[in-house]
Amino acid sequence: MSAVKTKFFDYGRKETEYLAVADPILGEAMARLGRVEREVIPDLFAALVYAIIGQLVSVHSAKTVWERIQESIGEITPENLSGFTPDDVRQCGMTMKKAVCICDLSKEIVQGNLCLNNLRELPDSEIIRHLTAIRGIGRWTAEMLLINCMERPDIVSWEDIAIRRGMEKLYGIPKLTKKQFESYKKRYSPYGSVASIYLWKLSFL
Repeated sequence: MSAVKTKFFDYGRKETEYLAVADPILGEAMARLGRVEREVIPDLFAALVYAIIGQLVSVHSAKTVWERIQESIGEITPENLSGFTPDDVRQCGMTMKKAVCICDLSKEIVQGNLCLNNLRELPDSEIIRHLTAIRGIGRWTAEMLLINCMERPDIVSWEDIAIRRGMEKLYGIPKLTKKQFESYKKRYSPYGSVASIYLWKLSFL
């Protein structure tokens, strides 16, 4: 089995010091937690498959399916996956809808109808627009690709339940509103992705 290569999201003192000044409550939490690592998948296709698997399931469930698909299917490349049926992929533990989405995506790339690498040159909003035009890919999946693959610096996802829960815990808010979320998101900018990394950590404590 050829495991998909990963690395940690690249950030340092510049980002954490900025956030600590912009939001002292977050700054205190960051100081308490120390450095939090976020594993990312640099390969666009593999990262997109992982994000599709992760839709509406727990982190633990997503990792289990991710391990199974690598064991059963092998290399997570469009060329390899396009040789499998949705039923083959579904048997790794996901829904048929996700399996069809992954297989269709693989075929689109192999047939030359879609080039993921072209996305790297685009701004965040355009990447989200292009990806959400693909059947089975929503805004959350696109935003996860931006942070967990492309390491874009300013991603805070309203669609992510864990990020919202992290905010609620951090600020002692029983039920976060979209307006409150947008206010905090603006405060974190331009380093929202590092804030997200800490909010994820806080949500699971």
